[in-house]
Amino acid sequence: MSRKTAPARASQNRASLYDEVTDTIIAELEAGRFPWVQPWGSASVKAPLTMPKNAATGRQYSGINVLILWGAVIQHGFPSQSWLTFRQALSLGGNVRRGEHGITVVYADRFTPEDEKRRARETGEDAAVIPFLKRFTVFNAAQCDGLPEGVATVAPPPPRGLIEPQVEALIRATGIDFRIGGDRAFYVPTSDYVQVPPPQAYFEPINWHRTALHELGHATGHPSRLNRNFSGSFGSKKYAFEELIAEINAAFCCASLGITPTVRHADYLGSWLEVLREDNRAIVRAASQASKAADWLLGFLPDTAAGCADDERRAA
Repeated sequence: MSRKTAPARASQNRASLYDEVTDTIIAELEAGRFPWVQPWGSASVKAPLTMPKNAATGRQYSGINVLILWGAVIQHGFPSQSWLTFRQALSLGGNVRRGEHGITVVYADRFTPEDEKRRARETGEDAAVIPFLKRFTVFNAAQCDGLPEGVATVAPPPPRGLIEPQVEALIRATGIDFRIGGDRAFYVPTSDYVQVPPPQAYFEPINWHRTALHELGHATGHPSRLNRNFSGSFGSKKYAFEELIAEINAAFCCASLGITPTVRHADYLGSWLEVLREDNRAIVRAASQASKAADWLLGFLPDTAAGCADDERRAA
């Protein structure tokens, strides 16, 4: 294979993988289902409400892999949120049952070729960075036999009585200017404050916490924190993309805190679909940014084990 052919094929494989992931998410949205909102209360879903994790390492998956694995749990009715590779199952003394089909997860990163580093040193220019996307196949612990007892065990979510104090403590710990009042929920980037109506304004009090986590997700994008782009005006693709980040962030935070997630902004569905159809990398980037936002927020919990941290490669 020539040197020119290999990069071209690698680029095609990346594009194909982005297309596969994006097409799956678009199909769900077109069917009126939000991949980041899980029907954990329904009888058809046996797995507990939590973030998916690697059964061998204990690390949680992040980014687009959370949506992929949640979707697989819902589609196949798996009773566990624990996953592992074929080799990891063998290393633990177990095995994947014959005939079982795995789920493809991805790892995205960037690298700089040695030739490019050398060119940059010689010219004094910045070295070009090449993005890459790798596939990994993982299996649910329920698809395996012979695993050690306790490997696939997922800790139950915290009792409902502990949820609200955790969220309230989290809000205080972040140091974000959080105001309660009015009849609208919003974040003001220029003044860096969040405002949410009082809990009694919501038909279900738990929805106040979901809303608060959504708006706090926006606040993580402030230049003093994760420094995201807030330049999009209402109705623009940039605005819709930021809403997508905040919405997925809220779902990730809810799952980590044991709060049943719901969708707040179904009215953005059309603009989200438009963004995804035009850019096959948009959902991967949005999920990645949402993971970073959730990591930032959950890092303020007294128990850091509740945070959803770590990258896809180490989790896979």
